Amino acid sequence: MRTIVYADGGCDPNPGPGGWGVVIQAPDGPVELHGGELVTTNNRMELTAAISALEYFPEGAAVEMRCDSQYVVKSVTEWIPGWKRRGWRTASGPVKNVDLMERLDALARTRDVRWTWVRGHSGEAGNERADRLAALGRRMALGLPATEEEARPGKRPAATAAASATAMMVDAELAARIAQAAERAGLPQEAFVEEALRFALELGPERVARIRKEVALESAQPSGQLL
Repeated sequence: MRTIVYADGGCDPNPGPGGWGVVIQAPDGPVELHGGELVTTNNRMELTAAISALEYFPEGAAVEMRCDSQYVVKSVTEWIPGWKRRGWRTASGPVKNVDLMERLDALARTRDVRWTWVRGHSGEAGNERADRLAALGRRMALGLPATEEEARPGKRPAATAAASATAMMVDAELAARIAQAAERAGLPQEAFVEEALRFALELGPERVARIRKEVALESAQPSGQLL
């Protein structure tokens, strides 16, 4: 017998803060999972939801994964085999979100998964709940309290430990700049932000302030004039 799972993710704005949610219709009652990231994209949250759902199950488990993201469903059922044959490349360049695609592929290959696309916001209870959990994950990433509807209790897996994180507010302009810089660096956005924060902490506030002052002075100089 297959266990039915709903997975959903979202981001607002895109890129920007996002969240993911999972509803597992377990025999002894629903299990709910959710999480979020401060700087991410819609597609990364959709993929993370599916990955988190499959990670809950042991190898060989029979699962029906219901997603409202055709990007996720078609990636697994149609596109990934061809991408792998080409070294994780599409006809136009490297596969986007390849880190998550490789993880999703590895999990799906060791479980018996039936992938089903469902129309979002069509009244299907599991999908609607996963959507609300994704919204909760986003609010948590922003350091905001859950709404009453989002916080409706659901069963949590006993082995799951709460992650330690520091939530930060980020505006849309900064989120876009982070996304562009991460792409230039060839890193996932969360990895780029973590590396940048670690570097700033290693420098210390005084050196960071001095570097920012030097950069500001250089930017203020007329073209061709050096300090």
